[in-house]
Amino acid sequence: MTGRVFRLHSTLELPLEDVETYFEEDPDLPPEIDDIDITRRNNTLIIKALSDDDSISKYTPTAQLKASVTETRVWEEEPPRAGGPQWMDDEEEEIPSELVEFACFKGDRETVLQNSALQYPMFLVLRELAQLSEKGTLTAITEENDELEATRIVEGEPRPASIEVVESPQGAGDGDGGVNWRDNEFISD
Repeated sequence: MTGRVFRLHSTLELPLEDVETYFEEDPDLPPEIDDIDITRRNNTLIIKALSDDDSISKYTPTAQLKASVTETRVWEEEPPRAGGPQWMDDEEEEIPSELVEFACFKGDRETVLQNSALQYPMFLVLRELAQLSEKGTLTAITEENDELEATRIVEGEPRPASIEVVESPQGAGDGDGGVNWRDNEFISD
């Protein structure tokens, strides 16, 4: 399998427990990935692709997914709103809640999907994780077997996506609309 990742943007948030369970259940990984190594350093989760391909040097960094780990309080019911009616304070019951750790895959390609060796197969792993997510979006432009493909997954659901090629992007061109720093009255000599 050959492929490349050209653009990627992710705002995915998954419970850390779901991510760990996904990999513990021995998922079908792309054939180029022999195994996955999961490391946690403070509030950073690193999921690294391991290859048994001898053509990849042991000194070559393989692709890895990087997520920040945050704690979020999750309520069984909707939490009380600040500034709400105070007349119920006397008999108000505490709403059951718990702190849940989330793996947040947020950012562009260089932030979320790092290193180039095995990058496309590791993108396929991220795409599978995106379909488990109930919060966030994954968008990407990839190439596989000389075909461009647009990917868009919103809150775990694959959505239609397309690639549009334009002659000149908006905002590019003659430079009008920028700040003229030389004649700016707010900057004194």
